[in-house]
Amino acid sequence: MTNEGTTLTVERVESYLDITKRARAKATQNVVDGSPEAAHLRIMLRMADDYASDARHFLTTGDLVRAFGAINYAHAWIDAGVKIGWLDGHGDDVLFTLP
Repeated sequence: MTNEGTTLTVERVESYLDITKRARAKATQNVVDGSPEAAHLRIMLRMADDYASDARHFLTTGDLVRAFGAINYAHAWIDAGVKIGWLDGHGDDVLFTLP
């Protein structure tokens, strides 16, 4: 029996960093500037960016567990924005959990 697919590696974390980077670039604002939703969305995206930054930091220090956790949190913030309709995922059901 192999542990392929269940082992946490630098390459796996880097892959998740890339997926989240692509999701962050693809998702576009779907709320009116100046609205309360836009203000909340800025907070959500800041959280995503901060967690992605944390993930890169943990990766450079060799802490793969924290890096993996942080990048998944980052992606979740972006995905939540798409799910509630504040971000447009442009129909991409690979990068996002679409409504």
